[in-house]
Amino acid sequence: MFKRTDTIFALSSGALPAGVAVVRISGPEAFEALKRLTGKAAPRPRHASLRQIVDRRGALLDQALVLSFPGPHSFTGEDCVELQLHGSRAVVNAVLAELAAVAGLRMAEAGEFSRRAFENGRLDLVEAEGLAELIAAETEMQRRLAVEQSFGGQSKLYEGWASRLTYARAMIEAELDFADEDDVPGAVGERVISDIAAVAAEIDSHIAASKAGEIIRGGYKIAIVGPPNAGKSSLMNHLAQRDVAIVTDIAGTTRDILHVDLDMEGYLVRLFDTAGLRETADAIEREGIRRARQMMEEADLVLALEEIGGKAEASPYPAGDVIRIGTKLDLHGDCSRYDLCVSVETGDGIEALRRLVVSRIQSFWSGAAVPTRERQTELLRLTSLSVRSALKAGEPELRAEHLRAAAGSLGRITGHVDVEQLLDVIFSQFCIGK
Repeated sequence: MFKRTDTIFALSSGALPAGVAVVRISGPEAFEALKRLTGKAAPRPRHASLRQIVDRRGALLDQALVLSFPGPHSFTGEDCVELQLHGSRAVVNAVLAELAAVAGLRMAEAGEFSRRAFENGRLDLVEAEGLAELIAAETEMQRRLAVEQSFGGQSKLYEGWASRLTYARAMIEAELDFADEDDVPGAVGERVISDIAAVAAEIDSHIAASKAGEIIRGGYKIAIVGPPNAGKSSLMNHLAQRDVAIVTDIAGTTRDILHVDLDMEGYLVRLFDTAGLRETADAIEREGIRRARQMMEEADLVLALEEIGGKAEASPYPAGDVIRIGTKLDLHGDCSRYDLCVSVETGDGIEALRRLVVSRIQSFWSGAAVPTRERQTELLRLTSLSVRSALKAGEPELRAEHLRAAAGSLGRITGHVDVEQLLDVIFSQFCIGK
């Protein structure tokens, strides 16, 4: 059974080989372990020092830059050491083996450095989740959203709401407990109702923006649909700048859903090419069409393609966000029936389509802090329910109790109350060394 008081170590940088590899050590024996490796005491805090790293027999393993971070002013809140080694597998493995041989030291578990930072008050849960998002970010907007979360912007929003609700509760309870005192004016609780209502509206608006967090984090899903030979696969290949789908003149070439991820102006766009929509006796093609219709229902946006001048039929498309696109503009002229016309041969209309897609995504997110995980959204819903219940409550005692529950739900988001059962789940998602 691992102890939280153990001194832990791990490779905290990227995959090997690399120019530099960073090994992190954290815990009460961190400085003693460094002395074992270098024969010298730790350098001045946060000042790099070039040291020789040696094994138990005194043989040279590497030369490294060494930094020390005494607790509590470190990432984990404990004494920490970082070794900036040459990034070969042999060097790193040799140094890790030496550390493992030191009594009281062990390899860190996944996310253990971040968990210790949480337990020592250096991070709250929202910041920890944001840190995981920042490490995993692949697009500019994912990075921006993660920065807002990991560096405390989102936590300040929740803490502000909690403070306002706690103040309202205190005023209501003051009126209950000290109604006979001259310095507690009558009906003080009623004067905080307007602020409680304002908090409720702000929380509900924040919850409504959770769709934006889902899109930025998980990607904006676009289904390309239409009849056979409408140019669906050609458009996908053109947008992806590579041959993702097979393109032929034979109707029904695409039988299954093909998928590619694109970066459009910093947004993750998940593009899905689907089977052509038509009546068919082919069992495999029918299954592909069923999947296409399912994909239409799940997509954030449907690009409904049709060759310009094709036979107009009753719409098989869902009632959601649909852009009707005429294709093969280089062969046809009349574009009046469509929202947009394109040609993958000449590139006409493609840039306009990109701008249209990006504008759709931007309509979801203004750049403000939004919930990014279902855990956060569910606790916000519980908070909103408690605040709304407080507004409806007739008795001051009930109102105060609902406000207590609301503040508790907000505290669980940041990890200030009642979250022990969540910790293993959250921090297990981190890589080793973080």
